[in-house]
Amino acid sequence: MTMTPNANCSISSNEVQLFQSLNGIRQLAQSRPFKAWFLDQFGVLHDGKQPYPGSISTLEKLASTGAKMVIISNSSRRASTTIEKVKSLGFDPSLFLGAVTSGELTHQYLQRRDDEWFASLGRSCIHITWSDRGAISLEGLGLQVVENVEDADFILAHGTEAVSLPSGAALPMELKDLENLLERCILKKIPMVVANPDFVTVEARDLRIMPGTLAAKYEKLGGEVKWMGKPDKVIYESAMDMVGVDASDCIAVGDSLHHDIKGANTAGIQSVFITGGIHADELGLTSFGEVADLSSVQALASKYDAHPSFVLPSFTW
Repeated sequence: MTMTPNANCSISSNEVQLFQSLNGIRQLAQSRPFKAWFLDQFGVLHDGKQPYPGSISTLEKLASTGAKMVIISNSSRRASTTIEKVKSLGFDPSLFLGAVTSGELTHQYLQRRDDEWFASLGRSCIHITWSDRGAISLEGLGLQVVENVEDADFILAHGTEAVSLPSGAALPMELKDLENLLERCILKKIPMVVANPDFVTVEARDLRIMPGTLAAKYEKLGGEVKWMGKPDKVIYESAMDMVGVDASDCIAVGDSLHHDIKGANTAGIQSVFITGGIHADELGLTSFGEVADLSSVQALASKYDAHPSFVLPSFTW
């Protein structure tokens, strides 16, 4: 295990590389004993279909150091569903203190309505959800799903495949049709709550469009969007509250510069960037565990204005 100092890579004179390159997390876990590790799931622990090589044993070894581990994910699913997901993929759920997901936070904020912004929302919504991936239930939120934009108080975006009908069924829709729906919503100037801020996610190496893409489109049209996950610090603060630590005792691991790393920057916590996730193609990587050119990593980090503390190819020990 080695930590590669900054001076070992070629960086142009007007750039400063601030991250350290790692082969794995062992030395980091042993030399910098963070009390809490906040782990993204897709692109770090698994690809949606199977765990990445070495990720299960790495998690077990990290747990043996006494570190508290929390999954923080922009998944629009509830936290309990996320824990069940990683269990089904072979991870020991008892190794995690819990999970904080965008979907869980969205559910809690819509249910409690003790936040000023959420308290001002009405109860009627256009609900954009999943179809092939399984529609998301709004049970217990006291919401009325409507079909007509004219009847809606806000948009709730959980997915990118369908819209919910008042009957409870989900009507599959193409992405272009959902974008047309947003263009009608903007005329009424209704706000959007996005329960998954990711633009894309890794799924068995392919990239899949996520609700953050729709939210960015809506914002570009001039709409108001409440982002309920990374990079907003709300999800990191919730994870810190769960563990009972402050920012200096935490480190976040993720594969998205815009979401995971920029979010960690915003929350004031250190971060590990996994290069083999959603940015693999941008970095010219073709196989698992392949080491990215550090100058390319630096250029990409500058592009996204997201600055990791450490960089490694995959979540390995």
